[in-house]
Amino acid sequence: MTVLEPRDKDVAAAASPDAFDLREQPADTVLGRAYRALSVGIVSVVLMIAFEATAVGTAMPVAARELHGVPLYAFAFSGYFTTSLFGMVLAGQWADRRGPLGALTAGIGAFAAGLLLAGTAVTMGVFVLGRAVQGLGGGLVIVALYVVVGRAYPERLRPAIMAAFAAAWVVPSIVGPLAAGAVTEHLGWRWVFVGIPVLVVFPLAIALPQIRRRAAGPVREATGEPGESFDARRIRLALGISLGAGLLQYAAQDLRWISLLPGAAGAALLVPAVRGLLPRGTYRAARGLPSVVLLRGVAAGSFVGAESFVPLMLVTQRGLSPTLAGFSLAAGGATWALGSWVQSRPAAGPYRERLMTLGMVLVAAAIATAPSVLIHSVPVWTVAVAWGFGCFGMGLVIASTSVLLLQLSAPEEAGANSAALQMSDALSNVVLLAIGGAAFAALGGGTAAHTTTATSPVPPAAFAAVFLPMAAVALTGAWVTRRLHAEPR
Repeated sequence: MTVLEPRDKDVAAAASPDAFDLREQPADTVLGRAYRALSVGIVSVVLMIAFEATAVGTAMPVAARELHGVPLYAFAFSGYFTTSLFGMVLAGQWADRRGPLGALTAGIGAFAAGLLLAGTAVTMGVFVLGRAVQGLGGGLVIVALYVVVGRAYPERLRPAIMAAFAAAWVVPSIVGPLAAGAVTEHLGWRWVFVGIPVLVVFPLAIALPQIRRRAAGPVREATGEPGESFDARRIRLALGISLGAGLLQYAAQDLRWISLLPGAAGAALLVPAVRGLLPRGTYRAARGLPSVVLLRGVAAGSFVGAESFVPLMLVTQRGLSPTLAGFSLAAGGATWALGSWVQSRPAAGPYRERLMTLGMVLVAAAIATAPSVLIHSVPVWTVAVAWGFGCFGMGLVIASTSVLLLQLSAPEEAGANSAALQMSDALSNVVLLAIGGAAFAALGGGTAAHTTTATSPVPPAAFAAVFLPMAAVALTGAWVTRRLHAEPR
């Protein structure tokens, strides 16, 4: 995104006379008079997504049992991720050509509709369909929000609003599982799904008028040039990446020779689609934007791939209850927000790449430390401490990749590049989870998927086969942080 210098600020003020009234707004911050309504609105959207992610995950096992759909349980998660990949590409096209308002509105609507469909489902098939619709909405929303940040906020305020996005996850990460557990126990799991859409009303009422005023319409509209039509080739590639990711996940869940067929078909769809949708040079860590996109995927995929197995390891190997195992990760929400806040400080700007290197080293160390609790003499709280440091590192890295992406993107490419960043994130989650899950199952961990007792016969090697490779992937991210600028420093 082009840097908004003072002269650009004057242009924005001319388009919106009261947006930069320094006489009334001496402290120009994300919560100052000029940006307060917009900031509250879009952070409320993130808060809604955060509550969904933490609450729905708690209610999902009960829903699967009541709908007699435990064999399809994994697809309730993968359905969300695969359709979100398509939604991200569509949102990038939509935002660059029509502005982010339409994509954001449609995304929130689809997100709410998917929750309602899942909450009223009477079969597991309909439930999975609801999750897929929800994922499409989530993909639209997250990319549209990034474009709004790039359009509506000057560069000096973007680190702060990204830190606010991270902070919006703190309360849901702590309260969400407890609230969802209580609602599921006393009212039923359906209320977790049908109740969340009520949260949509407030963000819409606050954010949409401000987005319409500050960020609506295509970038080319200001120059009088006609808007471009949607790129049909990118849409086709988006369909390919979603279908390919779904087939790979299916193959990874069924370790039989016959599963090689859908796995090969998924790879055949996925590889050319990824090459066509991500910036050229992404997977060889070309300097600049490609490395920013790659780093996002390396960080997110390695961290999520490991974190998904932490509660299971604590339950099956150390005898913790599911609630206590989940709470071992609760502090991570606060330390993640702290890391995002640190990178948002003006004094941190010149040292951003060094902070990101530190962040990836912390992530790698946390992942490598977690399986130490497989040795019963190691205190179980070791995981909580290690994960707190790892989440601090993720806060430094994830928010910074978003800031750098907007710095390196031209205004008319902000949507497509934001979509690429989010795709790298989601696709790495899908691929590394599939690889980690296959290794876990191959070494005897498959029995853990069907039990939550401490006596489950899960070999410790099955967990080590997940955590140690993920730590190695995270460590490569520390090297990628040295290639985030076009010229070496």
